Amino acid sequence: MKQGFFEKLVDRLDHLDKGSLQTYFLRLAHEKGLMETIFQALEEGIIVLDPAAQISYANRAAEQFLGFRLDNAAGTKISRYLKDIHWDLVLDLDEYEWSQLVRREIEVTYPQHRFMEFYVVPLAAVDENEEGAVVIFRDVTREREITADSIESERLHALSLLAAGVAHEIGNPLNSINIHLQLLDREIGYLENEQARSELKELVEVSRKEVGRLDTIIRQFLKALRPSLPERKPHKMAELVQETLDVMKHEIKDRRMLVETDFPDHMPRVAVDEAQVKQVFFNVIKNALQAMSDGGILKVESLLSDRFVSVVFEDNGEGIDPEKLGAIYEPYHTTKAEGTGLGMMIVQRIMRDHGGEIEINSEQGRGTRLTLRFPREDARLNLLEAP
Repeated sequence: MKQGFFEKLVDRLDHLDKGSLQTYFLRLAHEKGLMETIFQALEEGIIVLDPAAQISYANRAAEQFLGFRLDNAAGTKISRYLKDIHWDLVLDLDEYEWSQLVRREIEVTYPQHRFMEFYVVPLAAVDENEEGAVVIFRDVTREREITADSIESERLHALSLLAAGVAHEIGNPLNSINIHLQLLDREIGYLENEQARSELKELVEVSRKEVGRLDTIIRQFLKALRPSLPERKPHKMAELVQETLDVMKHEIKDRRMLVETDFPDHMPRVAVDEAQVKQVFFNVIKNALQAMSDGGILKVESLLSDRFVSVVFEDNGEGIDPEKLGAIYEPYHTTKAEGTGLGMMIVQRIMRDHGGEIEINSEQGRGTRLTLRFPREDARLNLLEAP
């Protein structure tokens, strides 16, 4: 609205006829409606506060961010939604308090988990005759996710460089140790004292197992940090799961576990790297078996949606502590005495390379439900062809 419109309107009210007055008010209503439309179209949230720090206006984005309706929130103190801020000092242009709000990030859990950046502009800072303030919000959740991914990528790159050195510096001596243990075992076989021969062979066998365990840790470490690009071919998820279960059938039998599968016949094939996806299934099943006591039940099923073919693993084990759930993808995070802490990190990397998703729902004492979502080939093509 042009500056001075209101002043000119007030000056002319006494001199306007009925028709001209109606024209001015129609113009006023139109421009007010235009400004309202613009504010409602903004992705940023805008809240206008009166001198008492009460909400007098909020656009649609602000309502969505903070979970209220203007009809109900008008006249409510802003401190109800944004706490730990001295709003009276802000509105009085307190230099210190205002400087603290130049840029500030908050985490909101209702109505939706978000991270938001907001700042406050007291209207008196623009026009000393005005009172109140404007609060402007911006959703920075996606920016934080991108930053976190970038930090994670840099961290993994640094670990990859370390891994190359570790593999070279430790791998070669391990091979040498293993060869000499084999030679030592052969020489022990020539001993005449049977008791000494038996005891020494047991010690050598323990050493060879430990060398093998170190070698496994190194290979898993390298696989987690430097996975090869997937060589995708169409596969049925049910067949890959079943082949993985066949490989693990002796361990499943020894633990007296019951595995129940449900794979509908109409499931489409998914373009995946067979070896890598079997590694994912192996790690997930291994975790499920270790989480259950003997005689546990593991249910495996496949589901179909518009975008994904999903494979769901559900066990009735001990579940995962909610405080530790966010750390399961971190390297070396394990709750098992013999675990390497790299299994789920490998799962995450392979699923990410396949454009897939992982969802985990766990309840302590009742078990864990893990869902692996693989993008459908036909859905991906439809998405690319869409305008």
